[in-house]
Amino acid sequence: MADNYGSKRIVVGAHYGLRDWLSQRVTAVLMALFTLAVVVQVLLPGDMGYDKWAGIFAAQWMKVLTFVAIVSLLYHAWVGMRDVWMDYVKPVGIRLTLQVATIAWLVGCAGWLIQVLWRL
Repeated sequence: MADNYGSKRIVVGAHYGLRDWLSQRVTAVLMALFTLAVVVQVLLPGDMGYDKWAGIFAAQWMKVLTFVAIVSLLYHAWVGMRDVWMDYVKPVGIRLTLQVATIAWLVGCAGWLIQVLWRL
């Protein structure tokens, strides 16, 4: 009789549960705080133009907050899309292809966001 040590790990399927639920809520709150910070600064007195917009994102604290918001957006979108692919795409090869394409798209969007906001 063979001894069976440990448990078999499931390598596919939406089995992340509480961690994903919590990460979706935390990233949503971080993005909401970022949005609120931007809206407050836009509504401050003064004409809205390029100088004001560039000034909003020139402060170091805003750069950090923007970076956190971008990372939050990427992770939030990744968790959501990964769950959609796992729930609705059954062939493993197609699902893996879609997940890799999603990652590539999100990394490209992050690069574009950083370039637009900070002109790197």
